[in-house]
Parts: sequence; C-alpha cells; structure tokens
Amino acid sequence: MQAFLTYVISGLALAGSFALIGSGIVVVYRVTHVLNFAQGMLAVFGAMISYSLLGGMLPHGLAELVAVLCCAVIGVAIGIVAIGKPGTPPMIALLITLGLGMIAAAVVIAVWGQTPVSPPGVTGSVDIFGVSLETQRLLVFVVALVTFALLSLFFARTDIGKALTAAASNPRAARLVGINTRAMGLVAFGIAGILGGLAGVLIAPTTAISVSSDLPLVLSGFAAAIFGGLRSPWLTFLGAVILGVVGQLVAAYGNGSYQTPIALLMMLVIMIVRARSMTTEEAK
Repeated sequence: MQAFLTYVISGLALAGSFALIGSGIVVVYRVTHVLNFAQGMLAVFGAMISYSLLGGMLPHGLAELVAVLCCAVIGVAIGIVAIGKPGTPPMIALLITLGLGMIAAAVVIAVWGQTPVSPPGVTGSVDIFGVSLETQRLLVFVVALVTFALLSLFFARTDIGKALTAAASNPRAARLVGINTRAMGLVAFGIAGILGGLAGVLIAPTTAISVSSDLPLVLSGFAAAIFGGLRSPWLTFLGAVILGVVGQLVAAYGNGSYQTPIALLMMLVIMIVRARSMTTEEAK
C-alpha cells in the first residue's frame, strides 16, 4: 500500500508540470483558436536556460525567474510569427507553431547539445501519509496550484485579463469596443511562454530534460488540455492529475516507455467521447 501511495503522490507532482503546459495551450487556443505545438519546447528552453544560469552565473530564484521571463519573450516571438500577419487562418498558424518548434529544437541542439540536463533544485524531502517525497516534486504541484489560482484572479480581476476573456468569448464584439484582439493574442502567447518556462524550470531538477523531451511534454499537456475541452484551465488541471497519476502507475507496474502512448490513448478517447456528446446534442 505504501508503494502505491508513493506512485500516486509522485504522479501528482508530475501532474503539476503537465497542468502548466496544458494551461498554456488552453490560454492560447481560447484567445486565438490556434493550437500551439511549440509549447513543449518552451518548457525545454526553461530547463536549459535555468541550467546554464545556475552554473555559477545567478543564484537560485533569480536564475529561474530570468529563465521564465526569457520563455515569455520566446512565447511572444512565436506569437508574432504565427498570428502577426492579419488574416492568418488558425490551421496555418498551427503549422507555423509546429515548424517553429522544429527550429527551436535545432537551436537547443546547437546551444546545449542532446545530452539531458538536470539543474539543481530544492533539496530535502517531506513525509506525506508515511511516504517520503522529494521537496522539489512537491514544489512542482504546489506552484502549479498557486499559479492556477493566480491565473483565475488575473482573468477575473484585471483589465488585461477581462480583455483576454472578451477576446476569447466574442472577438468581433471585443474589436467593436476597442480591444485589439491581435495584441491580446500576443499576450496569450506570452502567458503560455511563462507557463511553459515555469514547467521546465520546476520539473528539470527531478526529471532530466533534453531536446527529445518536447514530444512527451507537449502530448501530455495537450491531453490534459483536451480533457478541459481546450477551454477550462481547472478541468485541464484535473486532466493533468489523472494523466500524471495513471502514467506514474503504468511506469511503476508496467513499463515507463508506455507513458506517452497512454497520453495519446487518453487524448483520443476523450476526443471521441466529446465528439459523440456534441453530435447527440446537435441531434436533439
């Protein structure tokens, strides 16, 4: 039983990173209707940049903050290329983000190589229900929870958050009242960069990150986002929790290489169920 609890709690820690990446996908999609397939590379950049900065350049805290801010800038740059030109269809923008993700992978290989990196994190462990959990893993989940709470307040209480919500709900009406929907799209890409970078700097100390980490990260984040209907951040968080726990149990009792196929399978099942429910509602 204790081993089972260990895997479940470890899965919750993993879920935090999936939730952050998935919420970045959701924020961009809600505002622009574009699926950002470069989101996984933003997490990789966060891990790589923090690794370099922590190598004697900056202390803990400041290094991670600078890495996340760098990812925000990269996110905005992706947005400028993807949606900067007026009239770019969402499908074309999606392909652009996919191509930019490949270019980003080439940049990572050129600068950091293909060897996995794991920057130092918070040391020590915490006992939860008799299970010893690394403090860094617990930090991932706690920071993800706090981030989601702050995002909720941001969208509900700030002018920019309300403008983003308006642009997501009714772009035409938003433009009529003077909201620049393209600028809001770039803000959404910047927020996605922050969320992706945060996921990278948090998970890298416990799970070595390399350029090949992009695919499993973005697939897991996308599966969580699909669970939330690409609309709800908190449902995305729930989807990430389910995915993280299930993936950890599969790795523990089966084979760790099955985690990515499990994410794909869950994503396909959720999409099929949602498509059938929408068809049923339309038939009524």
